[in-house]
Amino acid sequence: MKILKFGGTSVGSAQRMKDVAKLICDGKPKIVVLSAMSGTTNTLVEISGYLYRKNHDGATEVTNRMEHAYLETVSELYTGAVYAQQAKEIVGQRFDCIRSYIKDLFTVFDEKEILAQGELLSTHLMHLFLHEQGVKSVLLPALDFMRTDKNAEPDTAYIKTNLDRLLEENRDADLYITQGFICRNAYGEVDNLQRGGSDYTASLVGAAIRADEIQIWTDIDGMHNNDPRVVEKTAPVRQLHFDEAAELAYFGAKILHPTCILPAKLANIPVRLLNTMQPDAAGTTISNETEKGKIKAVAAKDGITSIKIKSGRMLLATGFMRKVFEIFENNRTPIDMVTTSEVGVSVSIDNSKYLDEIINELKKYGTVTVDSDLVIVCVVGDLQWDNIGFEARIIYALKDIPVRMISYGGSNYNVSLLIRAADKKKALQALSEHLFND
Repeated sequence: MKILKFGGTSVGSAQRMKDVAKLICDGKPKIVVLSAMSGTTNTLVEISGYLYRKNHDGATEVTNRMEHAYLETVSELYTGAVYAQQAKEIVGQRFDCIRSYIKDLFTVFDEKEILAQGELLSTHLMHLFLHEQGVKSVLLPALDFMRTDKNAEPDTAYIKTNLDRLLEENRDADLYITQGFICRNAYGEVDNLQRGGSDYTASLVGAAIRADEIQIWTDIDGMHNNDPRVVEKTAPVRQLHFDEAAELAYFGAKILHPTCILPAKLANIPVRLLNTMQPDAAGTTISNETEKGKIKAVAAKDGITSIKIKSGRMLLATGFMRKVFEIFENNRTPIDMVTTSEVGVSVSIDNSKYLDEIINELKKYGTVTVDSDLVIVCVVGDLQWDNIGFEARIIYALKDIPVRMISYGGSNYNVSLLIRAADKKKALQALSEHLFND
């Protein structure tokens, strides 16, 4: 069985829902994971923001406007009065649920209940549409099998047990529809897998049932070898190793959520990235196979801050590095890149929320220099020992661009370079020209 996940753009209108229905109705059983319709989650976040501020009028106005948009979708999606009426009732129930939280005391738990309504709406509407088309689909409520543990990590044993049970109870179905993103936590409360979590849902479901393949359908024909929003003449990468895809996702490739990779990798299930608007395009296949000696793609991560700690007295002392890293750990700030020299260590971070606290503590151990408005450029491919000359090609491409830090060796699939944000476009274009377009 295959797992097919469709993102918000893919189900963003009545016509696109109809297009998705054509794609999934090929007579083969599959589990279809749906995101909320595009724009829905952002609007639900907006409603929650009004409720946190006790602006009930603002929350009501946005809720009413959103409900009206969904009712318009219903009128376009269904041809029969019976199914249209059922859909209107479902929309009414979901928005009545949202309105029930328009009250004085609004908590984070209430917000997660509200955010869940987007996926509940899209899956119910698709399920009803399939029934109108004569397809025997079954709705598998994600809240009945998708759960996290006390560490907010997926409870894989619970997921497998309950998903197997639901599939067995509905084994005669043609299609199974379920929600991405949403889950319950260890205490039974409605929760979610964070933004982009529909990819994670698909991967977890695929691993739980040992799927033949996981397909992630979006609005672009696979993962490109550079950022098409910035660089001209990019092209889809046809094959990636799981580690290559993880590096690209972490360092800025938006098509795939970084957390999606691990469950599929561990279960050795290939992941295909496909385009709903061009279903015949080959897309990108991600697996445990490696193309030897090949540079695959470039990605860029914005909003980076560099911190340099210089201390000739302390660097060689036992425990210096431990003290430095503990400061970042205590301030809940992950480090992206690390380089060291005889008298100092430089690190980069992408979250400056606790920057002032970090700097104050680091000053106990040396002088501190901070550079902001930087970008990490990541070059990904098979960069192991026998790939001679790859680093020279990368450096030569950036010969006219100042580089603040270079990191290689932590992964066999990634070389990272820290540059100024002002040089990002020039750097990405130069790398494309020297690594791919030649």
